[in-house]
Amino acid sequence: MQFLNRVFTGDCRSLLPRLPTSSVDFILTDPPYLVNYRTRDGRNLAGDRNGAWLAPVSAELCRVLKPNRFFVSFYGWQAADQFLAAWRAAGFRPVGHLVWTKRYASSERYLRYQHEQAYLLAKGRPDKPRTALPDVLPWHYTGNRLHPTQKPVRSLKPLIEAFTRRGEIVLDPFCGSGSTLLAAKILHRRYIGIELDAAHCQTAQARLI
Repeated sequence: MQFLNRVFTGDCRSLLPRLPTSSVDFILTDPPYLVNYRTRDGRNLAGDRNGAWLAPVSAELCRVLKPNRFFVSFYGWQAADQFLAAWRAAGFRPVGHLVWTKRYASSERYLRYQHEQAYLLAKGRPDKPRTALPDVLPWHYTGNRLHPTQKPVRSLKPLIEAFTRRGEIVLDPFCGSGSTLLAAKILHRRYIGIELDAAHCQTAQARLI
């Protein structure tokens, strides 16, 4: 397939329809959280203010994922109702919830926010993994030098190991600096990445050389 082991610059709403139906084995992504996020140094994320992309992208992800396979998505807890509604409408079913514990607080308001979270979603009725992951995992912080919400490769690898086999295809439609894709490559999986920001796309491509 011409899309394999490549990173594409562009809006996933226009690029996902080019992928064949039922063509990927696993989706792992960290989309905008719909919280108008801004880092301490002023960086922000495209698509983080308006959730108009959420429903059409979710529908496309369900189309391209093979039946009886998994989709893991990080999300913003403040907009959890929007994410769950879009995923369910697309045809996904929540089957688990993952939490990564941090030794530091990302921010502090009414609480000290010391975790990351993601939903495990299923299309159809997948078989149980060979080895079940714990739903609470450690966060291996590596800094956000390459992307405002950079995810550690070491924290993503267990997901890919649990829900795919060698040679299968991992899709990340919001690939940022390419952490999902690099984890897939290290584990001898094939990958497809899409990233709206051209500079982040170049960073991802450079990490995969």
